Amino acid sequence: MGKLIVYLETLVLMVVVCLNTIIGKFMSLLFPQTLRKIVLKAGLKSTMTQNPKFKYEDWGPTIFSMVFVKTAFKNLLVNMGDEAFDGAFAPNTRVIDFDNKEHKVLDFLKGMYELHVTVSRVNTFMLSLTFNK
Repeated sequence: MGKLIVYLETLVLMVVVCLNTIIGKFMSLLFPQTLRKIVLKAGLKSTMTQNPKFKYEDWGPTIFSMVFVKTAFKNLLVNMGDEAFDGAFAPNTRVIDFDNKEHKVLDFLKGMYELHVTVSRVNTFMLSLTFNK
């Protein structure tokens, strides 16, 4: 039952991304200034619009592009398998080291690397990798 919920959530998020992109494209053609105001207002929550080097012209049009949709879908599908379910095996989640190399959690259990986990908050943590040479 838990897997079904994860798949349905992913499907709903994909539909929401598609609808936002279609509505955004439509508004960018008919009401570009209004869309700009709406997007900038939404950007105030993340403080990215307060950075003078980060201009709307650089990132605004990319929100409603097919590249954005493709990237969102790819991330949703990749992260969909990272859910843990009661009674099932733990996911073999991807881990990127500081050299930008991809590993899996099971690599650490096999003794290939040492894994140090630093918990800074309940929902975020940083992985520090030490390579055995």
